Amino acid sequence: MKRMILISLAILLICPVMVNAAELENMKIAVAASSKSAKASVSNIAAKCPYYHIFNNKGKLIEVIDNPYKDASRGAGPLAANFLAQRGIDIIVAESFGSKMINALKNNGKTHFEFKGSVDDAVKRVLKLN
Repeated sequence: MKRMILISLAILLICPVMVNAAELENMKIAVAASSKSAKASVSNIAAKCPYYHIFNNKGKLIEVIDNPYKDASRGAGPLAANFLAQRGIDIIVAESFGSKMINALKNNGKTHFEFKGSVDDAVKRVLKLN
């Protein structure tokens, strides 16, 4: 009986580690950027940045996409958060986030990370933390 309980506990402890490893394998990072350039700075406002640089879990640039909500007069935060969530982004990096965008990201199960500096340095920092 004790052996069965120990085996059950071991299985329960191992399963979350396997799931977490699978999530990290498919992780995507979006960095709000001031330009399309590889040397771009992290944009100061996540929802209204001109571009998002999209990276894989190894820090390799996958694509640069235009932010369709950069000129929105209202509601840019939730719209941008949902846009990125639909693209499979897990972590969003910017210099700052509005409260509505933070709430929308949380509702989508996404993480935000504040960083000031270059896009490359931001990705390195995020990967170091994960």
